Formats: sequence, C-alpha cells, structure tokens
Amino acid sequence: MPDREALEVATTESADVVIIGGGVVGLSIAWRACARGMSAVVLDAGEVAHGASRHAAGMIAPVAEVAPAEEPLLELGMRSAGLYPGFIAALREDIAGAEVGYTRCGTLMVARDGDEAEALERERALREEHGLTVARLAPSEARRREPALAPALRAALDLPDDHAVDPRSLCAALATAIERRGGAVRAHSPVGAVHAGEVRLADGSRVTAGTVVLATGAGGPSLEGVGEPVPLRPVKGQIMRLHDPDTDPTRPLLTRVIRFAPTYVVPRGDGRYVIGGTSEERGLDTTVTAGAALELLREAAELVPGISELVIDELTAGIRPGTPDNLPAIGPASVPGVWWATGHYRGGVLLAPATAELLVDALCGEPLDPLLASFDPSRLWSLVR
Repeated sequence: MPDREALEVATTESADVVIIGGGVVGLSIAWRACARGMSAVVLDAGEVAHGASRHAAGMIAPVAEVAPAEEPLLELGMRSAGLYPGFIAALREDIAGAEVGYTRCGTLMVARDGDEAEALERERALREEHGLTVARLAPSEARRREPALAPALRAALDLPDDHAVDPRSLCAALATAIERRGGAVRAHSPVGAVHAGEVRLADGSRVTAGTVVLATGAGGPSLEGVGEPVPLRPVKGQIMRLHDPDTDPTRPLLTRVIRFAPTYVVPRGDGRYVIGGTSEERGLDTTVTAGAALELLREAAELVPGISELVIDELTAGIRPGTPDNLPAIGPASVPGVWWATGHYRGGVLLAPATAELLVDALCGEPLDPLLASFDPSRLWSLVR
C-alpha cells in the first residue's frame, strides 16, 4: 500500500496570477499580466480556446451593437475597441510579426425592405445620440462600395470604426505570447477548488497563486472556495464558416462586415467568410441543425447573392456565457484574492483588451477604474441565494 508521502501531491508550480479559463478573455488577462511583469498560469478544463471563443465571429463592433439603456456596456466596448490597434501591435511584436487575423474593415448595416429601412433610421438616430460615427448611404453608394450586395437593397449605414479579428488566430497568438513571456497555458487541467491562495486541480496537483481570476464560461463547474457565485446562463449560437474557392485577392466578394438583423457576414480578408449567428436559449446543447444552416444561408444570400457560390467549411455551435442583465462580471469576488472576469455574453472578443487592462491594473495596485462599477459581480450575488 503506498505510503502517505507517495499519495500526497506537492505543489509543483506557483504564479502571481492563476487564470481559470482559457478563452480569449482569460488569455488576454494572462498576457497583460505577463507584460506588467507578473507570472501567470492559465488553466483550462479542456482544449484552450475551444469554448465560446472558438465559435465567435470576431466582430469588434461596439458601434453596430449599441443598444438602448446599455451605456456602460457601450463605454466599455468603445474603450476596448480603442485599445485594439495597440493591443494587436504589441501582440505581433511578442510573436515576431505572425498574423493574428485583424482587419480594420468597417461595417455596413443594411435593409432589404421599407420596414427594415425605417428600423435602420432609428438605429442611425440612436448612434448619433451617443456621438458615434455613422453615415447614411444611398443604396447605389452602398453597392458601389460593396458590389456583391443585391440590387434590392433599400438602405444602408456606414460604420467605419468597427473592425474584426479572427478569434482562433488571436487566441493562438495570445497563448504563444504568454509562453514567450514566461507564463504557462495548460489544457486539460480542470480545477476542483480554490483555497487559501492555492488552486487545487482535479488530478491532485496544486498551484500556489497570489491572485486567482475566474474567467470560466457558462459550462464551467461550480468551484469550492471562490465565494458567492456569478449566475451564468448558456446561450447557444450556431455559426457557419465558408471560403471562396476562386479568390482573386484584388476582387474579394466583400471587404466590410455586412449586418442585417439578426444575421451578419464577416470577411476574413483572405477569401474566408463567417455567417452568423443564431441566439438560442437551449442550455448546454451544442448540436448543429439543418434549420440553422438554412436560415443563415437564406438570409445571407438574399443580400449577398455570391454567398451561394462559396464552399462550406464548418457549421458549429458554441455556448455564450450570459448574466441575468447581459453585462459582464468584472471585479473582486466575495473572498480575498479571487476576481471574476466572466459573463461577456456576445462580446468576449470585443471586450477582452479592456477587461484585461482594467483588471490587471487593479491587481497591480492601481485604483479600481470607475468604469468597472457597473460590472461589479456583487450586483448578481443576491440572485443566486
């Protein structure tokens, strides 16, 4: 029979910050922490960045996604979008210039009929109320900028400040950059509990941590030792990836993101395209359905007929982590030494740079940015008692 010493697993690793959750938010926090001179370890229960981040379209679109009564989220989104150019430049420097799939492409919001045109006019007014850059385009001008748009187009808005990134390339680059800065990214490392500055993994190993950051998604298990939980609801999203088999780099099908509620088409800039996305309250179900494929293709091809000539590469489904009020939870937990960075819902890719900057600045002893007041996790604790 093994003796006690053989059964006891000693702590083999330590870090200033241990991030539980290896999606785009968790990876961004770890990279930012490393850049600030901290040691960081990312732990993910499965493959790194194979949750919501893998299935995201990657729109950096706070202007397109602004909604009434969501001023704090708009402010956070605009802050994060403004950080993106520097974020990407620094990341490229860390990984010796490798491609991360970032394009400053802009967005066209378009309408197919009179009712949609009226709704689009309300969208324009909302953005102007917030002082955002938006311009009404005549259908002929929209088609001049994007010749692949259907002649039946009725109205369009130009949102030049919205951009896009390939989340898969971005997450791979972040993982590489973390390791090059001396951090660690560990897949298949499910966590069982957090206790007294120590993260206990399901396999019995332990990592001592100055601070623990919870960046898990909607499907993550409840952990012991993290205090009051943040309630998350899973929201399923199905999304399609395609490519143009006859891509002429000088004549892409689209150069801008095309949005027409509830569908969007995102060009990657290299002959690849993403069509998304559904929003389904179906728990943790990740099955893909023929109905979703039909809906996505029908909607997209109605406005961009050339879509029908593309080759389908994937139809996948991911689970977005939403909170009861659809705002992320970013801030200290109810126990010392633990922080939350979760519940980013549809905005994980957009909000990752600002979440990382604001949280890591706080971990470095800087005053908590007032912007985080609206995202304090404590607002949600009473909902799970």
